[in-house]
Order: sequence, then C-alpha cells, then structure tokens
Amino acid sequence: MRRALKRLESLEGLLLSRGHRTARRNAWTSVQEDRRRARARTEAERLLDSAREGTRHAT
Repeated sequence: MRRALKRLESLEGLLLSRGHRTARRNAWTSVQEDRRRARARTEAERLLDSAREGTRHAT
C-alpha cells in the first residue's frame, strides 16, 4: 500500500507543477475542514435538541 502511494506521489510530481500540487493539497485541507465543521454542527444540533427535549419534560 505504501509503495503504491509513493508511486502515485512520484507520478503526481512528474505530471503536475508545484503550484498544482499545492492547490490540490489546499483543496484537500479545505475538504477536511468542511467535514470537521459539519461534524461539529451535527453535534451542536444534537445537543440543542436534547436540551429542548429536557426542558419540555421539566415543565
């Protein structure tokens, strides 16, 4: 698996200029950050829903 990754990275280096590689890495970092925010948003919604339900039961 590592060999395949190394080969792909080498091929990428040959085919893409440094600017393209940087752009691809930046795009991937952006995707990861979007996923992190989506998880945080989902967790916040879950907590808010739980708090609302807890409040309804208390009254």
